[in-house]
Amino acid sequence: MMPFNTLLLLTDEQDAHALGCAGHPFIKTPHLDALAARGTRFTQALTPSPICVPARAALATGRWVHDIAYWDNAMGYDGRIPGWGHALQTAGHCVESMGKLHYVNATAPTGFTKQHDPLHLADGIGQVWGSVRNPLPSTPRPSRLFTELGAGESSYNRYDISSAEHAAQWLQAKAAEKDAAPWTLFVGFVAPHFPLVVPQRFLDAIDIDAIAEPRLHPLSGYQRHPWVQRHADFSNADDELGTPERRRLALACYYALTCFMDEQIGKVLQALGQTGLQASTRVIMSSDHGDNQGARGMWNKSTLYREATHIPLILAGPGIPKGKVCATQVNLVDIAPTVLDNANLPADPTLPGRSLVAIANETDDPERIGFSEYHAVGSPSAAYLLRQGQWAYHHYVGYEPELFDIAADPGQSVNLAAHEGYRSIREHMASLLHQMLDPGATDQRAKADQDALVARFGGREAALGKGPMGASPVPSR
Repeated sequence: MMPFNTLLLLTDEQDAHALGCAGHPFIKTPHLDALAARGTRFTQALTPSPICVPARAALATGRWVHDIAYWDNAMGYDGRIPGWGHALQTAGHCVESMGKLHYVNATAPTGFTKQHDPLHLADGIGQVWGSVRNPLPSTPRPSRLFTELGAGESSYNRYDISSAEHAAQWLQAKAAEKDAAPWTLFVGFVAPHFPLVVPQRFLDAIDIDAIAEPRLHPLSGYQRHPWVQRHADFSNADDELGTPERRRLALACYYALTCFMDEQIGKVLQALGQTGLQASTRVIMSSDHGDNQGARGMWNKSTLYREATHIPLILAGPGIPKGKVCATQVNLVDIAPTVLDNANLPADPTLPGRSLVAIANETDDPERIGFSEYHAVGSPSAAYLLRQGQWAYHHYVGYEPELFDIAADPGQSVNLAAHEGYRSIREHMASLLHQMLDPGATDQRAKADQDALVARFGGREAALGKGPMGASPVPSR
């Protein structure tokens, strides 16, 4: 069988529900809806870590964060552990990228034949201040999430427009090549990542007055889990918003940015179809993690709840069931064996993932385990998410766990972990986690690596001043 090309489209901070085909009441994504209609949409997809850099390193290597030790946003992927890109290059395939990668820098051997206008860690070091976790600083830190908010055009908007246009041009040029080698193109978009600034016409399409207040807000009496509260005490973005009107505006901008992003992806998919490459190309679309969107008074990512860990994942192309909705637990680590499968190359048998092509062509597997972990900025200790069937189990080192019945309580509003009637479920989920790793030892290993990084930058006080205060800047042209 001839190998298929792969077009990998990755957004940033997109919740799985932020799709028109997922039934969102405000977001319109006609291009992604059409992609899902000609392929398979995975409704139970998880990020390996609800923060950018570790999630992207796991995607690049196909391995869990605790196996590769890219713990936080100051530890960018550098090719130290080979990934699917290296395997494709060794086989003579063309492997290129367009747009955001968020690796350590553009010169590290991360598996690409060529990177076009890549966005990487700021100054190659990223958020060094976020590595100060042992212990977590007691002084609150401004989030700076909402210093820009509302209608306009940000550098990120312009960057995404440019990435889409360049990707379309790349596909047109590739179609004109004679005897072209099999190729994989990674296209990274920034939207709907903050700053929550979006062109006016997209914001005008959102009925801000119809947006409900974020659920489970502490101002309404909700009590955060102590681990989550410690995170909020470190950096409370919700307090910086301040009013219900600004919370609704923030949500409207997030929704509008997702619509903006869909339009950019549409340009790339249109070029794929017009060039005739669609017949020989499998498309994978996903996001690095989700966004809390004000639930529990939390914004951005960095929690284990559905909003931050649950991501969109669509696979379309030759040999993929059309119009299928698959409820098997999947993860970004499944992308590595999928890309290799597309190229007719064997995957390393030690990889934890499986080809999404195979999963899409099987009946749903309710027993498959979903997993995510967090060891990064704002966290006092490691946090682990385990999903199986209807259950979501949150394990926090040094804190009591959480347990949710996702079938009965999809909003995760009732923690069942302390209820005696659910003891066997809680113990079963904890046992599954311990089969994967030692939670406490992994926490200690992450903090030891972070302590060493902090020491290299001159100690705690010096490290707290190193790295971007907000989002990573776009590359200078």
